[in-house]
Amino acid sequence: MIIDCHGHYTTAPSELESWRDRQLAGLADGNRTLPTPAPKITDDQLRETIEKGQLRLMSGRGSDLTIFSPRAAGMAHHVGNQKTSEDWSRVCNDLIYRVTQLFPKNFIGVCQLPQSPGVDPRNCIAELERCVTELGFVGCNLNPDPSGGYWKEPPLTDKWWYPLYEKMVELDVPAMIHVSNSCNPCFHATGAHYINGDTTAFMQLIQGNLFKDFPTLKFIIPHGGGAVPFHWGRYRGLAQMLKKPLLGEHLMKNVYFDTCVYHLPGMELLSKVIPVDNILFASEMIGAVQGIDPETGHDYDDTKRYVDQLPISDSDKKKIFELNARAVFGRLDGQLKSRGLI
Repeated sequence: MIIDCHGHYTTAPSELESWRDRQLAGLADGNRTLPTPAPKITDDQLRETIEKGQLRLMSGRGSDLTIFSPRAAGMAHHVGNQKTSEDWSRVCNDLIYRVTQLFPKNFIGVCQLPQSPGVDPRNCIAELERCVTELGFVGCNLNPDPSGGYWKEPPLTDKWWYPLYEKMVELDVPAMIHVSNSCNPCFHATGAHYINGDTTAFMQLIQGNLFKDFPTLKFIIPHGGGAVPFHWGRYRGLAQMLKKPLLGEHLMKNVYFDTCVYHLPGMELLSKVIPVDNILFASEMIGAVQGIDPETGHDYDDTKRYVDQLPISDSDKKKIFELNARAVFGRLDGQLKSRGLI
């Protein structure tokens, strides 16, 4: 089985964005009690967007299952207030749930959290619990920077985040550390802000001792880990300078990287530097980088093609493609069994 651990519903029907526009128009008018019923989207509309988008590409590229979440840029935690984010997260997560019910053999959900700048992470617990226990989701996306490029929250190792981590451990779900929009004009969203988020999160984890308090907590750092694999020697050295354990002991029992790296040399570097047990297959297809690479004639985000070309054993490829995801997402096997996939 080929499991893609990083997919977003970037092709959602336009009614979702129209609902969002109405929600934000209410904020602009000062009418924070504007009625916001769920957007009217039919099952046929959902089928059309998925069958013509993600499912078509999955079939053509040879992947079987996508761990699916709302559009990352759409999370926009910096917009509005706590209630804005709660309502928007519920609407987006419910839409993901509907996709997983229409295509149970192809999609399993990961939720958007109702984060807002400066708001206690406890505010996210109810929605996380609802998505996991009621909707069958297997993880969440955690934004380390809800301010959108201005980094106003405490580091991920700060006890400010601990109530959310406690619930994640209790539910046995990992978080993909994923920023949303960039509000800072210095940082292009996907070219700079996303990579900044990945790299910054890893350095925060080095500086702290989070996994002493939460030995079973798991994080996935997307986009190949940002700058981390390329500068692995720097981070190993910094950990030693900070009197931390070696990275294999300090972080690598809890931190994982995905394969959203859009060229073969980058994938080769990732596989040489990061232990194979810490790499999960992912593509983020119909996402950050779309189009044909003129050097290869293939889509940039056809990442399975790069993994297939790695000079590693078939057993190691099976880990990347399937087994590591099943190990990191503690609830995934239960969902796979209930759907007759294993």
